[in-house]
Amino acid sequence: MDSLKEKLLEWLRELLVSGIMNNLNNTFNNLNAKVGDVAGQLATSPADFEPGVFSMIRTISENVIMPIAGIILTFIACYELIQLVIAHNNLANFETWIFFKWVFKTFVAVELISNTFNITLAVFDVAGYAIRQSGSLIMGSTAIDASTIASMQSRLESMDVGVLFGIFLQSFVVQFLFNILSLIIFVIVYGRMIEIYLMVSLAPIPFATFGNREQSMIGQNYLRSLFALGFQGFLIMICVAIYAVLIQNVAISEDIMGSLWNVLGYTMLLGFTLFKTGSLAKSVLHAH
Repeated sequence: MDSLKEKLLEWLRELLVSGIMNNLNNTFNNLNAKVGDVAGQLATSPADFEPGVFSMIRTISENVIMPIAGIILTFIACYELIQLVIAHNNLANFETWIFFKWVFKTFVAVELISNTFNITLAVFDVAGYAIRQSGSLIMGSTAIDASTIASMQSRLESMDVGVLFGIFLQSFVVQFLFNILSLIIFVIVYGRMIEIYLMVSLAPIPFATFGNREQSMIGQNYLRSLFALGFQGFLIMICVAIYAVLIQNVAISEDIMGSLWNVLGYTMLLGFTLFKTGSLAKSVLHAH
């Protein structure tokens, strides 16, 4: 009877150790895969992320918003000319250079509105470069080596069945929460891209305000908002990288159960910080 009991306990121990290692390996492997996937998605320009959607947005913007921006630009150009005339005592102190100045400013404004999409895409190309560079560095620092996993397995094999059962439940919860985290990252990444498409669709209007010093604040704030959206992706990468490095304590710490509880806290912290990346990027770049 004792021999049968020992064999049963040994079988349960092997089963639990196998289940724990399977859960943790899946968590670590999915983490590295998710970091690479997030880096690829965040670094993708709006034109390549969903080409069909971007084409629709561009068509609508050029055919619906661009004429409105042209009217605004015409009004601002006329207003700017009146301001230049009034500033020189109603032409009492006439200087021909003011008209050259007005022509030059109007020309620049027309060029800006004509190249709206080239400028907006350039903003996200710059942000995408930063994300790609950081992503390549982050992926190399989050991998869990095989020796650490083997050491962890040997510690598990020396534990009692009751302790292993508790660790198995916790490792299952960690894996489940990581799946929820993957869904949160998906929502934030795609939500950010939809926000980018909405911003790009109205781009000609703020670009039409650069012809006047007073009204150009609209266009300047718009550009800051574009850069904030672009570099929000960089902040998301930093958040994921910090999380990935922190959960390596699961494999490093002698207290496996304590490490798993730390991972639960890190996972909830990551979900909170991801939602803060948008407001933080706007705060850094002073975008409203």
